[in-house]
Amino acid sequence: MTSRPSISFAKFAAPKKGSVFVFAADDGGLGEAAKACDPAGALARAFPVADFSGKFASSAEVLAPEGTPVDRLVAVGAGKVSSLDDYAWLKLGGAVAASLRKATEVAVILDLPEYQPDGRQAASLAAGILLRSYSFDKYKTRKDKEDGQSDTKSGKPARVTVHCADPAAAKKAFAGEEAVVDGVLLARDLVNEPANALGPVEFAERVKALEQLGVEVEVLAEKEMKKLGMGSLLGVAQGSPRGARLAVMRWNGGKAKDAPLAFIGKGVTFDTGGNSMKPASGMEDMKGDMGGAAAVTGLMRALAARKAKANVVGVIGLVENAVDGHAQRPGDIVTSMSGQTIEVLNTDAEGRLVLADALWYANDRFKPKFMINLATLTGAVMVALGQHYAGLFSNNDELAGRLFGAGQASQERLWRMPLGPEYDKLIDSKNADMKNIGGRYGGAIIAAQFLQRFVKDTPWAHLDIAGTAMGAPSSEINQSWGSGFGVRLLDRLVRDHYEG
Repeated sequence: MTSRPSISFAKFAAPKKGSVFVFAADDGGLGEAAKACDPAGALARAFPVADFSGKFASSAEVLAPEGTPVDRLVAVGAGKVSSLDDYAWLKLGGAVAASLRKATEVAVILDLPEYQPDGRQAASLAAGILLRSYSFDKYKTRKDKEDGQSDTKSGKPARVTVHCADPAAAKKAFAGEEAVVDGVLLARDLVNEPANALGPVEFAERVKALEQLGVEVEVLAEKEMKKLGMGSLLGVAQGSPRGARLAVMRWNGGKAKDAPLAFIGKGVTFDTGGNSMKPASGMEDMKGDMGGAAAVTGLMRALAARKAKANVVGVIGLVENAVDGHAQRPGDIVTSMSGQTIEVLNTDAEGRLVLADALWYANDRFKPKFMINLATLTGAVMVALGQHYAGLFSNNDELAGRLFGAGQASQERLWRMPLGPEYDKLIDSKNADMKNIGGRYGGAIIAAQFLQRFVKDTPWAHLDIAGTAMGAPSSEINQSWGSGFGVRLLDRLVRDHYEG
């Protein structure tokens, strides 16, 4: 992996070496601490030449600036100071990371005219630096000569010191932020891994590593799942020699009597479509069809690392949807753990079959306060919402509202979609209790209606993250194919509403 920058915090001081980043307001104005880093006024002369006015996330730089021993002086536009929230500072951190180049000594002067960001905003900036610095280059044996985050000759990661008004508060806030960042990066790693390296068994082994943080992990193999009657999940897995797993993660950070929060993830480590095979073009992207399970795993890591004061359960169904002589056929009828029978008319609508048993298991065993499942479930949700919002379906207005609010705050945004009996009847089957597909229209809704049949009256939400978990548009804080979508969103939900 690309070398990860180290982050520290310090009081304001004029740096003596390396690269220095300062922030300019929307009129190009600099704070007093920033001006002290540029005694000869090199930036003021450079701004008109570079047509720099402090526009948000824009930049202007001076090499070997006069009057100071530093190598580079970079101004990053902060835009309107009144608009700077935590997410804006996260993005500004990404803008800094994008301009690190080969720097190994970096000072970031967190100061603006008549405004000094607080410790939480300093922590957000630092988190943005880490998120943008991520690159999945594990399998590259030849590194590019240009490496944005480290010295390519020495291989040393950048050492970033954030100079701010209250470094102690920043350090304290960053401990929690870094825990969430690590959860996001774990989710990205899992999604980016090729399917030959990350099947159900290997994924379960990655989950077991969370025990080091105090997460209780239990992994069910096919024998145990068969005893539980998980015919829906196991039917998807039967065409692959790699087996299936159900990984159960428990973080007990709340009161013993409190019902847990449950997060359930679809973990199809590769999806050929089964006998209803997908077209060859683009099938390689189906290594990311476990984005929901990756998000749940990353979330559990984040919550454990920051010692969240809540009881939380993560359940992920891990399968490979492959094709051989044993693979499920269109028209097969399977019996789910709930006892309900399902006519499988399309073996490429497999994620809902995995989630059906995982949802029932989580609800039946843990009696949670609510359940939220995440899944790269349908292309139909991308037709409806594109790649900037995930689909939100829920049987509970309060839960849906809190999720929407967490999405707005984290900018991992959701849009609520409808559910109703008109859609539900479309999955009634002549030959079984239900079928796994409906008609041509409303595909994302029909998939959600299917899942709702396995949650009883428990407050529940389904997040269809097909457009946001993999191949999503690049942003200031993510240049990776796997985005880690859902970790920051759900951490914000837990942090804002469910911690004691």
